[in-house]
Amino acid sequence: MEQALDNIAAIVRAAGCDVTNVGRLTWFVTDKTEYLAYKREVGKAYQRVLGKPFPAMSLVIVNDLIEDEALVEFETIAYIAQD
Repeated sequence: MEQALDNIAAIVRAAGCDVTNVGRLTWFVTDKTEYLAYKREVGKAYQRVLGKPFPAMSLVIVNDLIEDEALVEFETIAYIAQD
């Protein structure tokens, strides 16, 4: 989970922005029970990587993802100012 969040942060930084430009995350999770079992660790990783202010977040439980081994997928919206 933390690696996926780090990847999001790296992509946003590569676009010349900061994680504070992330306005929304939608998490697609295949196992609600596992997510709930690790929610404290997930929350800490979320805080470490994205910091404050926290972007809006939605969590959607899904039956399956495209990659067979995937347990989570993120959809991220970041706001990039145009000069």
